[in-house]
Amino acid sequence: MTRTEIVRWPLTLALLVLLMTGCTALGAVLAGSSWWLVLLIVASAVLVGSAGLRRVGVHSVVVPLLATGGLIVLLTLFFGGGTGLLWLVPTGDTVARFTELATDGVRSIQTQGTPAQVLDGILFLLAVGVGLLAILMDILAIGLGRPALAGIPALVPVAVPGFVVSTGADWVALVATAAAYLLLLRIDVHLRGMRVNRQAGGRGTGITGATGAVRGAVAIAAIGIVGSLIFSLSAPVISGGAFGSRSDSALFGAGVSQMIELGQDLRRPKAGPALHYRTTAVEQPYLALLTLDDIKGTTWLPRAVEVDEDLTVDSIANPPGLSQRVARTEASTIIDIDGVRTDMLPVPVPATSVDGLTGDWFWNNDTRAISSTDSTTVGQRYSVTSLELQPTREQLRESGTRYPVNIEPSLFLPMGTPGIIGDTARIVSAGTESNYDAAVAIQDYLRGSEFTYDTEAPVDEGYDGGGADVIATFLDVKRGYCVHFASAMALMSRSLGIPSRIVLGYLPGTRTATAVDGINRYNVDSHDLHSWPELYFVGVGWVPFEPTPGRGTVPDYAAPESSTASGAPSAGEAPSVVPRANDNPGFEGGPVDTLAAEEDELPSILARIGLVATGVLLLLLAPGVFRLARRRRRRRLLAADRAGAVLAWRELSDTAVDHGLEVYDTLTARELADSIRDRPGVRDSPRAREALERMLVATEQAYYARRDGSATNPGAGLLADLDVVVHAVRHGSRAIQRARALVFPMSLTSSALRRMGLASGTPGGA
Repeated sequence: MTRTEIVRWPLTLALLVLLMTGCTALGAVLAGSSWWLVLLIVASAVLVGSAGLRRVGVHSVVVPLLATGGLIVLLTLFFGGGTGLLWLVPTGDTVARFTELATDGVRSIQTQGTPAQVLDGILFLLAVGVGLLAILMDILAIGLGRPALAGIPALVPVAVPGFVVSTGADWVALVATAAAYLLLLRIDVHLRGMRVNRQAGGRGTGITGATGAVRGAVAIAAIGIVGSLIFSLSAPVISGGAFGSRSDSALFGAGVSQMIELGQDLRRPKAGPALHYRTTAVEQPYLALLTLDDIKGTTWLPRAVEVDEDLTVDSIANPPGLSQRVARTEASTIIDIDGVRTDMLPVPVPATSVDGLTGDWFWNNDTRAISSTDSTTVGQRYSVTSLELQPTREQLRESGTRYPVNIEPSLFLPMGTPGIIGDTARIVSAGTESNYDAAVAIQDYLRGSEFTYDTEAPVDEGYDGGGADVIATFLDVKRGYCVHFASAMALMSRSLGIPSRIVLGYLPGTRTATAVDGINRYNVDSHDLHSWPELYFVGVGWVPFEPTPGRGTVPDYAAPESSTASGAPSAGEAPSVVPRANDNPGFEGGPVDTLAAEEDELPSILARIGLVATGVLLLLLAPGVFRLARRRRRRRLLAADRAGAVLAWRELSDTAVDHGLEVYDTLTARELADSIRDRPGVRDSPRAREALERMLVATEQAYYARRDGSATNPGAGLLADLDVVVHAVRHGSRAIQRARALVFPMSLTSSALRRMGLASGTPGGA
């Protein structure tokens, strides 16, 4: 290995530092930090793998292709879900798996607020993106020899927060990235200067050019820092408050975002128009957009489903679980979109058909959500036929608890759900005799005088959102808006074994004096954005409730007949009844365990990362173990007089190389001895210098004086001298050199004796 090959590694390390420093800026839009570890592993594998390929002589044109193949193998291992051959080689199932993950990732990005929960789909997209950026940076910096251009791909993760959050990217991350870029340029300048000096015979020429390059690097880095800060402050934000009242939303809130964005729209001082409609319904309908039934970590999400293009909106089946015994009437609603921009359609539920839409729209049998694959709501005017359901209290009270399999996920609670949620639910529902009565008791409790509707308090006190930890704080503070009331009722219901989910959409709006054929027009604006819970009752299906005080209306079936609940919990009060168990023999239900496992692949991905990390650690330890075995084998041969001076000299040379001694092809044994003699530790030890001289003489005699195979192998006599010199070399080395010699001994890849032409024909072997 030549010195030119060695100097590529610092540049590779600098690229890794630059890319991962840039990725820290994503912390402004992503929750948690485990995703950064995944990206570090992917980027390290790509960059170090590319450097290794060049090291073994692979042509620079082929390196990016092989690096891309390695990235695919790594993605198959982490995200393939066992579909690859030996978990590594992608198959057709792997491609389908990747497509599903990419689709889920895009959907999660579109529907989540910030900071976004990094689910498996988003993590997959991040890993792919960082892997491709690493390949591009490697091509620019090393393949084309233009490290300054490698800073351009590193700006991609830095730029994302500037387009997503109003505060822009964290200035600390920006400055750190600029500093990492400066480090990359400085290393490149240093390496170029070294090459110039070597080409000039080490006489120091090229120093002026290197100094000029350093000045240029400083200037470029300074411009980068200032430019990054200006960009962070001036970049147009394209998210936030994205529930249709903005037409330019595209990332983490395209048209319809999640709960925190709903609150941002509600807090706007001036409402923006959303839509208007006319309806024949007796009760003015809530207009549903999106159903959230999957809670992971701090976020409610729509459950990942595939679009079935056979389920067109011209004919929509009745909701699953709806019995013919439930009374219903048919209503017709004509809706005109004014300001909503989303690929999800606001409709009264349950809808049975939609006419007049532009584009292809499809409905989902589980969530009843209607979405498009090629269109949005902009400019749409359509007619919806829907059902007004009138379940009776008796029907809801008599509902069983043998839930269908597809309903069971709506019973799960996130791992580590605070105990206050379940405790409060049990206290509030104490004395009730059915799931229906418990649900009404929870609704009445949240609508009671202890709670206050407030859009500002959650933001001011830092508990905005709908996650379990937020709801625990909400139940203590008792101030919030619809997101908090709906989430609280959904989580409290799940803790009692009642399936629940959350619907996002619009309140019925405001009636106007305008009427056509005796039917009034209703205007809906951004302040009518709302969320409400739906609970599942066997024989009826998903039933909406209204726990938010001062917003919307309580359905007739949910209005309290009389107080059947114990009311608000008092201090020190304990639950007096055990929650009703789920009697479905196929589901281990009962009181839902708040430590129920989440359906999230991130833990399994991290587990695989742990296995890979263990494998990588073993691989990293392998060179040191191999070098130790070689050293012990050589010592055994010397102690048994089965090898002589040449093998002893080889061990000494390898030890010197392991501890940082530079060895060139033209060095003779005596020149190498001079280099070892000048090493700290050897230079200061007369005993070590004498032992080195004896080893050198014996080596020269053994190699140059030998003419036949009759030479003896006085290995045992040289073993003591070898130990003295080796100890001196180690003692005179820096701690970092000793550590590197132990973990990654360089002699395994470049034997000193091989360079000096003494590797062949030596007695005793290596």
